[in-house]
Amino acid sequence: MSEINILWVDDEIDLLKPHILFLEKKGYKVTKSNNGADAIDMCDETNFDMVFLDENMPGLSGLQTLTEIKSKQPNLPIVMITKSEEEYIMEEAIGNKIADYLIKPVNPNQILLSLKKNLDHSRLISEKTTSNYQQEFRKIAMDLAMINSYEEWVELYKKLVYWELELENITDTGMIEILESQKVEANSLFFKFIKKNYQDWIEGYDAPILSNTLLQKVVFPEVSDSKGTLLVVIDNLRYDQFNVIEKTINKFYKKEKEIPYFSILPTATQYARNAMFAGLTPLEMSKKHPNLWKNDTDEGGKNLNEAEFLEANLKRNNKNYTWEYHKITNLKNGKHLAENFNSVKENDLTVVVYNFVDMLSHAKTEMEVIKELASDDKAYRSLSNSWFINSPLFEMIQKAQALGLKLIVTTDHGTINSKVPSKVIGDKNISSNLRYKTGRSLTYEDKEVFAVNNPHDIQLPSIHMSSKFIFAKEDYFFAYPNNYNHFVKYYKNTYQHGGISLEEMIIPCAIFAPK
Repeated sequence: MSEINILWVDDEIDLLKPHILFLEKKGYKVTKSNNGADAIDMCDETNFDMVFLDENMPGLSGLQTLTEIKSKQPNLPIVMITKSEEEYIMEEAIGNKIADYLIKPVNPNQILLSLKKNLDHSRLISEKTTSNYQQEFRKIAMDLAMINSYEEWVELYKKLVYWELELENITDTGMIEILESQKVEANSLFFKFIKKNYQDWIEGYDAPILSNTLLQKVVFPEVSDSKGTLLVVIDNLRYDQFNVIEKTINKFYKKEKEIPYFSILPTATQYARNAMFAGLTPLEMSKKHPNLWKNDTDEGGKNLNEAEFLEANLKRNNKNYTWEYHKITNLKNGKHLAENFNSVKENDLTVVVYNFVDMLSHAKTEMEVIKELASDDKAYRSLSNSWFINSPLFEMIQKAQALGLKLIVTTDHGTINSKVPSKVIGDKNISSNLRYKTGRSLTYEDKEVFAVNNPHDIQLPSIHMSSKFIFAKEDYFFAYPNNYNHFVKYYKNTYQHGGISLEEMIIPCAIFAPK
């Protein structure tokens, strides 16, 4: 550890010699000052790690000295020491962002504890976090070998996300690499689990809540029990991103329950979100609503009829709600809805679909500046959180709380940082998504995909009689042999969705009550 340099300011500094000797024996360097004016000059000349500052001094008071030092060095930790417990002194000191507050007489151990709390805090937390994960690592490894149900997969994935967030600020990159290797192993086993069970799920056998059953099983019961409900669907929101923005939501709402669910395949907006609002599988949508459903190769937008799908779903389930549906795809639309949000107070159900995270993931593919800002999962989370805190959506959530609305936050699918190319060949009409393909004459690497020769088996429509679907596993993405190297370089380390991974398929749904 490099030497810690402390400035101690007290008009009776000579009386504190035992304290200073104690700290020097612990390896700290202590510089002394007996007045505020000298202390300010010393701070200008020397980079101190921390300042202990007596509040009651002749000449410049401790509070005046504090204000002067903080105006020049706002990040320098300053501990105020005083004989007085008067409230206004504490409030002024705290208002000036002191690091700690000690009442005289102080003993050496109090000083040492304050130093450790403020200077060693990050290191101590890092060591504790590393130690805890090392213990948990063995348990996760054992759990991975035993998992045999979707409930266990949900729990394991949430545990991996928890440790990813816990470890993101520690300095031990070795621990982060171990966690990454566990995620890779988990996704490999999860892919096999989905291949084995997905067809049964989509047919209704021992199935988790899926995209097409979410509204009926989760949302409608909540709406029926509430005076008014705001359903927010943030497109493309992974569990780690949800956990980060939840901290901001919790300032206004209390989480009542969390109901993770599974996106259907393909884990892509036109399938998963349409299925969510329609309460139907894609095959059922194509049959019941041929005028609303669009296949991959059809012209035009594939998610333009969500309100119509929702309306049909409500009628089919005899839900006579007063409801509105809003899709936000740009800042102007978001601001307009936020400004006029009080108009929804009489609705039983207000649905807001927000597309920012989806736009962010696509922008990362196309824009160099976003590639820099969201270079990995940690940066991607941070960027998503910064957007949310400053977004019209957060303003809507605050207004919903003031109106007393119940809040449901969910998504349609997640996304994964795609790193491994997988060669695929097909005719010119195959779909363009990088994590799944559908069409005729597909040639691919068997070990790298979940191939479904008859799409009807998993409730997907067939574009042609001989069409099939293939879904990329883990963090693979499909690349064509033509211009292969350029294609791989362009799309590697970009966020994609449509395939099979924990990040894409296990997604959050949480119900909040206003505080």
